[in-house]
Amino acid sequence: MQEYTKPLPRGEDLHAEFYQFCRNHELRFQRCSDCEAWRHMPRECCEACGSFDWSWQPSSGQGTLFSWTIIHRALHPSFADDVPYAVAIVEMQEGVRLVSGLVDVPNDSLQIGLPLQVVFEDVTSEVTLPKFRSA
Repeated sequence: MQEYTKPLPRGEDLHAEFYQFCRNHELRFQRCSDCEAWRHMPRECCEACGSFDWSWQPSSGQGTLFSWTIIHRALHPSFADDVPYAVAIVEMQEGVRLVSGLVDVPNDSLQIGLPLQVVFEDVTSEVTLPKFRSA
């Protein structure tokens, strides 16, 4: 595996669990066991009802492009060869939104509502990142 030089997620606390599922090529989000609300970013209690009773549930992996920005100037040297690139906000079928990168989606084809599907990029032997491609 080629050395990955870009910043990696910290993978601490509840975020560690999210990234462990990604490592297994599973996209999962927390879901409240009381009101059934989905949530992301991971946290201890439900913002909808305040319950501390929840579990990690599988996502369909399908969503739509909610918004994006095109990066023209790398703010970290390891991204210099990638510019211009898009950073996307993907609204998942479950209703949560995830900030991620896009794979094989030309910047000039981006439009709100574009159907997307999760793909997983194994960037190190320990870290896998969820990214999205056109569905």
